[in-house]
Amino acid sequence: MTRDQIKSIGDDIAYMKAMAEEGSRGPLLGGSILVAAGLIFGPASLVHWAVQADILAIGMANVTWIWMAALVAFVVALAVLSRRVGRMPGAMSPANRASGTAWMAVGLSIFFLALSLAAMSYRIESALPALIFPSLIVGLYGAGWAVSAAMSGQKWLWAPAYGGWLAAPVLAWFTGEPAQYLVYAGVLMLLTIAPGLVLMRQEPSDVV
Repeated sequence: MTRDQIKSIGDDIAYMKAMAEEGSRGPLLGGSILVAAGLIFGPASLVHWAVQADILAIGMANVTWIWMAALVAFVVALAVLSRRVGRMPGAMSPANRASGTAWMAVGLSIFFLALSLAAMSYRIESALPALIFPSLIVGLYGAGWAVSAAMSGQKWLWAPAYGGWLAAPVLAWFTGEPAQYLVYAGVLMLLTIAPGLVLMRQEPSDVV
């Protein structure tokens, strides 16, 4: 093998290494999905609070339909936004793949925990198991942000991670009070809309 061939191989390896490092340092994508989650589930939480506090007279039985409508709206938004995010430069970087997997796991965990708590409530004929749900959700959001922070190297993302974990026992403290879902709405928006908007500002403007 000639010196020029060795140099060419070395240049190729250096180029590939640089591309890999650049990909890992690229901006995190998916901020729009988190913003959508906050804009959809935050108001649903406010409606829940307003009904519990006797501010909105639609009956607690109808609150379930509010949450179901919010879930359908988010699934539609997720399908649309995921396609757009997937076409952005850097979507397949290690950081974005790990972060995307983590948030998918968070979403699926929330869904199946909701089913589990609903089944438990039905079996024991009590709504008590569902009272822990807000704390579980914000705790899982904390886990999602922790993975995003660790994989991207963006230290500011540890703020919503710790925020989610600390908010879990705070929400548990308000169990049984209408204020629980008012506080939950505020926490949810802080954990989704605020950091999601920051991530959106960092995203590339072009879509492949």
